[in-house]
Amino acid sequence: MEEREEHGAGFKKETVNKLLRRHFRDDRTRAGGEALALLAEMLKVFVREAAVRAARQARAEDLARVEVEHLEKVLPQLLLDF
Repeated sequence: MEEREEHGAGFKKETVNKLLRRHFRDDRTRAGGEALALLAEMLKVFVREAAVRAARQARAEDLARVEVEHLEKVLPQLLLDF
């Protein structure tokens, strides 16, 4: 069973592997365990940062609830930062 950090959930290596395989051109392409662990950590950081930025955007608009529109507003800059 895969270990999780105590303070938050992450992405399973199997999930990351399936996402990668959908975009590989050659079926023989493989990603190693360390690469999958690194990508899972990067995805976790990316999602957490997206959530924080969307929450800040909602707060800037004096709203108590984060909506999809807030994420859409911060996504272009977030993608440039990563």
